[in-house]
Amino acid sequence: MKALKIFGILLIVFGAVDLIGSYSGFDLWGRLGVTLPDLLWKYSSYIEIGLGLLLFNIGGAQPADDAEDNG
Repeated sequence: MKALKIFGILLIVFGAVDLIGSYSGFDLWGRLGVTLPDLLWKYSSYIEIGLGLLLFNIGGAQPADDAEDNG
């Protein structure tokens, strides 16, 4: 589960770079050689951040049985 949290954090950082870059005229996906459709390019940073938050939350969730054993 720790790997999900780490991957979630990396995805959030990637999305933040994409978001900040899009407002400053930097095309992160274009720089990586990927051409996204306009609609997807417009919302790609929000999708990346949302998926990163989802993975981070899944990685941090503990099943009820494990929570009882630890406390």
